[in-house]
Amino acid sequence: GQVTVETPPETFFRKYLGGRGIIIHTLLKEVPPKTDPFAPENKLVFALGPISGHALVGSGRHSIGCKSPLSGGYGESEAGGFWGAELKKAGFDALIIEGAAPVPVYLWIKNGNVHIRDGGHLWGLETAAVHNALCSELNDKRIRTAVIGPAGEKRVRFSCILHDIIHAAGRTGAGAVMGSKNLKAVAVKGDRPPDTADPQKLKTTNHAMLKHFKERSAHWIVGTGRGIVQHEKTGNVPIRNFKGGKFPGIEKITPQILCEKYLVKMAGCFGCPIRCKRVVKMDHPYPVDPSYGSPEYETLGALGSNCGIDDLEAIVKANELCNRYGIDTISTGVTISFAMELFETGILTVEDTGGLDLTFGNAPAMLEMVERIARRSGLGALLAEGSRRAAEKIGRGAI
Repeated sequence: GQVTVETPPETFFRKYLGGRGIIIHTLLKEVPPKTDPFAPENKLVFALGPISGHALVGSGRHSIGCKSPLSGGYGESEAGGFWGAELKKAGFDALIIEGAAPVPVYLWIKNGNVHIRDGGHLWGLETAAVHNALCSELNDKRIRTAVIGPAGEKRVRFSCILHDIIHAAGRTGAGAVMGSKNLKAVAVKGDRPPDTADPQKLKTTNHAMLKHFKERSAHWIVGTGRGIVQHEKTGNVPIRNFKGGKFPGIEKITPQILCEKYLVKMAGCFGCPIRCKRVVKMDHPYPVDPSYGSPEYETLGALGSNCGIDDLEAIVKANELCNRYGIDTISTGVTISFAMELFETGILTVEDTGGLDLTFGNAPAMLEMVERIARRSGLGALLAEGSRRAAEKIGRGAI
């Protein structure tokens, strides 16, 4: 319920620089040993790097860290987009969330001012609905948002934080920690570009980097995953819960096919000339809202080949569901593939799955399990704990 602003000395930034340096310092110095990740004593840290928000290629990224509810150790994830640059323009290098609100809230940060606002009307909403509601409520479509979905509220241990809907801080469960603090969103708006010690030197460096990036950008014309077929040949694609072997359907789930059939446009991040973010729209066989972007390389692997699935449309829909609910596509896909292997070996049965046929390659079953994990329904409630905890509870050789 309180907001304080700290101004560390220059020596602090010379020692820790920013980003994960600030995160590691905060967690080691201020979070007591053996703290439960969902306890108020855990801290959620949004931290920028020294060049965040400056006119320099690659300056749109930021890190989010906490004690991970998935591993119990150091948890940190990085996101692209525009949110980090906006926080810098709003006058801050980091945001540290400590304690827990008694009721749902969201933060509104604008040009050095921070307000804690009631978030009850946002609780339960999917990520795009939260973003759109905040743009309307704050009367500004240009704000940048970091939000959690219903899965973060339910503390799914691999929940993520979505920035402007499609830029995910996906790994290690920061979204679940944000949910444990009853914080639904952080909306940011800034109009003050950061000062630069030597603007001309920065400008010269940026021009050189832009030229280099543009010369190489042809390699990124379809975004990430462009080499997935070659990766399958060399064993660098996860297949059937990492058991390996060949995946004959790999050419059906390439980004080249995805772009050819469903691409709306390519999008990018602050300060970056490489527009590698695919935006897709699909009507059949599954409706997919373009607001939720498109599966990246890791998603094509985790929810595709690792689950034995070569149904591109199902993978696109699964990606949308993960972004809607706010769960990490990688952990979701890998956890489902883990359950599929248990089903294949007979450790899990249809009684355990609630009648769901979890065989490798069953795309409808994969989609249903994404929903169940996000809602913590049936077997999904157990898988929402992550594969390690699920294996320990299942037993019978699951570990």
